[in-house]
Amino acid sequence: MRELGKRLAYLFSSTKGLILVAIAVIALETALFGLLSGPMAEIGVRDWVIKTLGMHLLPAEREGRIIILYHTIAMAVIAIETYLLTALVGMASFYRTAVRVLITVGYLTAMIFGLGFAYWGHNWAFHGLYLASLTLIFFAGVLLCIGLWPWNKAYRVRDPAYAHTRSGIDLERVAFFATALTTVISAIFGAVPGAYYANGFQTFLAEDIIRLPEKTGLQYAVIGHLHIMLALIAIMLTLIIGRWLDFKGILHKIAMPLMILGTLVLNLGVWGVVTPLEPIAHMIIYVGATPAMLAALMLVIFGWDQLIREGTRDVPKPSAGQKLRALLRDPLRFGPLWQMVFMNFTVSGVGIFVAVRLDEIFRQWPAREERLILTGHWHVLSAIIATIILLYYGDLIGLKGWVRRLYGWGIILFSDLAFAAVTVYELKRLVVSEARQQPLVNTVLLLVDIGLGMVLVILALLLIWRLLDLFRREGRWTVEANQTDPAEMEVKA
Repeated sequence: MRELGKRLAYLFSSTKGLILVAIAVIALETALFGLLSGPMAEIGVRDWVIKTLGMHLLPAEREGRIIILYHTIAMAVIAIETYLLTALVGMASFYRTAVRVLITVGYLTAMIFGLGFAYWGHNWAFHGLYLASLTLIFFAGVLLCIGLWPWNKAYRVRDPAYAHTRSGIDLERVAFFATALTTVISAIFGAVPGAYYANGFQTFLAEDIIRLPEKTGLQYAVIGHLHIMLALIAIMLTLIIGRWLDFKGILHKIAMPLMILGTLVLNLGVWGVVTPLEPIAHMIIYVGATPAMLAALMLVIFGWDQLIREGTRDVPKPSAGQKLRALLRDPLRFGPLWQMVFMNFTVSGVGIFVAVRLDEIFRQWPAREERLILTGHWHVLSAIIATIILLYYGDLIGLKGWVRRLYGWGIILFSDLAFAAVTVYELKRLVVSEARQQPLVNTVLLLVDIGLGMVLVILALLLIWRLLDLFRREGRWTVEANQTDPAEMEVKA
């Protein structure tokens, strides 16, 4: 029992253990409910899973099931970001511990009882526990905002290399605070429509109503909630990666005010869709997205320059080839920044192009084609966020040598293959007619399956290795359990 207690303490009290648990449950959930997808239905797997596990899946309730499924995954991802944030950013130990306990209990309870309610009959006690768990996560967010309060004199910046005001207020901490605060507010933005269920409000998927000429305020709120929460998850991860790479210098001083401004304006634009500002809300969103994306670009420039400098430190006048080798030598540090760049070709660029040419091109297509673009758009962004987390986690647990390179490049290459194929699938009408689409569709969907399948295989191998390590008396987990997070060292200093 003592050995079991040590392992449970590692899994639920250390940063690396908490992240491992969250990644594992997301992987298990994705693997299980992926068996209910269309391709699995075609070969009979879906029906076998439903019958074997005793699921109750009414076609009329499909939208509700999907919403709960996506929310449970999103809560686990937010929990991972919270663990990383509390490990990297100094705060009082009470807030750090309380936030971690609340969000861990919250996302696990949401996953167990939310999925139980959605897929195994409608036990309304489960639904109540699901809502209670979301409340715990919300309260964790409130405490996190208090713990991040950037005007606390204890967190004043004295190092001139980092962005700060004349009085020493840490602008990076302000960016973290602004992102956390707007995430809490935007959660309310989605909870309000949820409060009107069975009172004139029906469940729907945002992509299904995109061409309705008139939408209600609650429908706009749901669509806005979906977009802003995903954007805020991406912004928070960008800040976390910057903290991990020790982002500083002139680019840091320019990027942090841009990130704060972009986050606030982006949120105001999204919240404006249910106000008289609705006609110009998208313009406000574009204005907010631009400085946030510029801040991310500056992080990429800083990170890549750092990799090149470190890799060519002993070369007096490095050539272009030597600089490229230095840049690519470590996929786990290169990869997260590359994924941010690649996102512009598969998510941001596609979204802007569709918005600019919406009436001239895309509204002339069948509604199903526009729906595919919208669905692929936020699925690819979600998956890119997941790959960045996995690359960071690989570095966090200290992968080295050929394992580090295979793990890193495997995730980068196979995921980008899938994302590029999805982008071609979304925009296929630009290059091929409906009558001649099938060969192209067959090819790109095969590439998507290969790319995502290999990423899942890599993740499965990682999780099996970590599981086997947990059974060892003196495994890697024993070392990780005793390691101190950077934030704890910062507070002690």
